[in-house]
Amino acid sequence: MGIAWRLDRLRWVPTAVLDEVVHRDGDMREPDWSGTDREVAARLCAGCPVRDECLELELRTAGETTVGVFGGLGDEDRRALYPHWLRRGERVERGPLT
Repeated sequence: MGIAWRLDRLRWVPTAVLDEVVHRDGDMREPDWSGTDREVAARLCAGCPVRDECLELELRTAGETTVGVFGGLGDEDRRALYPHWLRRGERVERGPLT
């Protein structure tokens, strides 16, 4: 199953709820930036219980201007994922695709 498909289960969760869950249950510390973004993401996000929620939140709020490490992905990987995620369908605040 692809990442965008996996995030479909979060499509109707309000952004404010995702934000609360990520900040409450996520690991929001400053990472050790040694290595590539992919290595940092893998190391920082390994075992995080809200990895998908974090990724969904970042895609919603930053879109294609995303930078840093969120949801287990570096910024280049998230920017590559963004158009696929966007095409996956409706989101709670965005409503139906037209």
